[in-house]
Amino acid sequence: MRALVVVGLLGVLALVFVVTAIVRDSQGKAGTAAGCPEGWPLADLTLHEPKDVKINVLNATDEVGRAGSVADDFRNRKFQVQKVGNAPKEDKVALLVYGPKAVGSAHLLQAYFLNNAKPVYDGKRTDDVVDVVLGNNFQQLATTTEVNQSLGDSGPVEAPPQSCPSPPAK
Repeated sequence: MRALVVVGLLGVLALVFVVTAIVRDSQGKAGTAAGCPEGWPLADLTLHEPKDVKINVLNATDEVGRAGSVADDFRNRKFQVQKVGNAPKEDKVALLVYGPKAVGSAHLLQAYFLNNAKPVYDGKRTDDVVDVVLGNNFQQLATTTEVNQSLGDSGPVEAPPQSCPSPPAK
């Protein structure tokens, strides 16, 4: 009987301790917009549909006109192609250059390169456009099935260093 009372008393004390720890938690806003350090941008982590993603397609390959044909491929997949142009030569598959408002869009675009594009985050950029810079190692965009698989393999969208997740749209 005495052991039962002791066990019951320990259970009550443990419950009180847990409730107190949760109520007084000072890290409750860490990793959210409310807990964001001053000066850090809010990153849009929304995984947008292609029709809502704005891109510039830039050719950094040795092949003339490559950006135009890839821009057409992106248009056929319902992306909003803003500009097509050239960039300094690049030997990577691709570079994805973006700012805080395009983090989720860049995550989606990464899947079209089977997670082989190099992300280049610019925290000072203010637009919601992703620059897709095609490099000499680029061959073709992934198929729909490959994109879906790549999105599953890459995990959730995460805020880049020195940024905070923006509150979800209501």
